[in-house]
Amino acid sequence: MTFETAKEIKSNNDINILVIDDREDNLLSIETILEKDHYNIFKANSGRAALKMLLRRHDFSLILMDVQMPEMNGLETATIIYERDKLKGIPIIFITAYSKDEDYLFKGYQMGGVDYIYKPINPDLLRAKVAVFVELYRKNEQLMSNEKQLLAANKTLHKEIEERKLSEEKIKLLNRQLVEKNDHLKNVNEELDRFAYVASHDLQEPLRKIRVFSDKITSAKEDQQQVERYLEKISSSSRRMQSLINNLLKFSRYTLNASDFVKVNLNELLAESLTELDVEIEKNQVVFYTDPLPVVEAVPELMRQVFYNLFSNAIKFKQKNQTPVIHVSCSRMKEEESKFHDRYVKGTTYYGIKISDNGIGFDEQFSEDIFMVFKRLHSFHEFEGTGVGLSICKKIIDKHNGFITASSKAKEGSTFLIELPEKQSHHY
Repeated sequence: MTFETAKEIKSNNDINILVIDDREDNLLSIETILEKDHYNIFKANSGRAALKMLLRRHDFSLILMDVQMPEMNGLETATIIYERDKLKGIPIIFITAYSKDEDYLFKGYQMGGVDYIYKPINPDLLRAKVAVFVELYRKNEQLMSNEKQLLAANKTLHKEIEERKLSEEKIKLLNRQLVEKNDHLKNVNEELDRFAYVASHDLQEPLRKIRVFSDKITSAKEDQQQVERYLEKISSSSRRMQSLINNLLKFSRYTLNASDFVKVNLNELLAESLTELDVEIEKNQVVFYTDPLPVVEAVPELMRQVFYNLFSNAIKFKQKNQTPVIHVSCSRMKEEESKFHDRYVKGTTYYGIKISDNGIGFDEQFSEDIFMVFKRLHSFHEFEGTGVGLSICKKIIDKHNGFITASSKAKEGSTFLIELPEKQSHHY
């Protein structure tokens, strides 16, 4: 008499294990031992019953099979199982009461077995061995899934190349984007964690202004004109804070679309960022020199944030007993002037916007490190901040398909160069 039953146990991993033994008590014993791990246990009481089941399904992570069974023993059953290509990847653990004779073990491994469990069964050992092969199964499934995704992406890429008959320059661009997207996939979790923190960083300034002007209202409550002025400042800071929250959260989720970009006059964004910094500018008597800036396609709030962060840094890192001077200049970039010229979109005009100051500067060897999130060149006790302001600038400029670099010498000021396309090609 043969039979086959299936008992589905609640599992988040859909792990299926086939147990083959001619004794019902052994089947029940193994099922009881493994039920704590929430596997789906399928049982067969003979090699023939197992083969019949395997004709209908082959999604088993592991097979546990008794060696000594009537009619068809475990070694014979394993040989037939592995004759089917779809079943060759399922590991088999033999269950036996035989001694650990090397010739006997060799025969089992030769038939395709991966391990042995000896009777009487040690529950902890059985669970441990099963867990190892289940984990291997999961890893293999993940690798296969990744391979399919990669093959699908590669197929799509080749199809696009054929359909659009891309020029040599565009093919190079697509290849580079594929590499960048692979890097992006590796780092996305880390980036999301970083920007969860970044979202709170730049909210400190508008909150501080709200507190400052709230205190001023308390002190100047008899002067209605002053009160109204402070209330407007509070309202402006609140609006900026709300807008900043929305844009940073949106930015952290990588959801910028072509529709987010509009034609903006960078002169207006620069002026708005200076208005936000008017308290610090007045306090430190900052001198500004600005050249006319162009009209480009950009996300206004994000580009305003770039100006704000760079100006705020220039003021923060000023030299003692020296008037801070900030100079903003702009010119059309010539390809030979940029170390990123090979990444320029052909036919697109790029502008170079330089923001220079006479602050404390930094050692040139740190010109790339300063754009890393949380990277600080000075201790918190010397200068306030969390080390994320410049990383935000780089992230925003990257999203605008531009480039940002820094040059400096200690005690001689710093210069930040932003290379920004006039129009967006919208490659995200």
